[in-house]
Amino acid sequence: MINIAVKVLFVCMGNICRSPTAEGVTRAFAERAGLAAEFEFDSAGTHGYHIGEPPDARTRKLAAQRGYDLSLLKGRQVNGYDFERFDHILAMDRSNLELLKRACPEEHQHKLRLFLEFGPSLDEDEVPDPYYGGAEGFEHVLDLVEAAASGLLETLSRR
Repeated sequence: MINIAVKVLFVCMGNICRSPTAEGVTRAFAERAGLAAEFEFDSAGTHGYHIGEPPDARTRKLAAQRGYDLSLLKGRQVNGYDFERFDHILAMDRSNLELLKRACPEEHQHKLRLFLEFGPSLDEDEVPDPYYGGAEGFEHVLDLVEAAASGLLETLSRR
């Protein structure tokens, strides 16, 4: 029997802080759980500000301190094919979710959700953008992403 990977796209605005963090953390969790072959992860931004650039240096540094390697990731913008290709398209916040909803064809709208919906124990439902703040904002993003990544893999592994 052919095992078809579940494809998940994480989306924020510029694809240099939140969504690459979600991609890297979730991929690491899947690898550690022996589930890597069951999933395909990617990330993108709703805006094209940082196409081809690596994640923000602060994001890479703090992720590395927790054992996540984001060094191979490069920024890209969401494109029309993403709506067809991915099974789940998870926005980091409502603003980016709304942009995705406007761009997404009707037949793929069911794929769009907020990422933190998979972190039921969290008091927040959006991953805040840490770009203009200090290290504590990036640490907070990592905390939220770790909780939601765990919930996401648990949910999708049951299917």
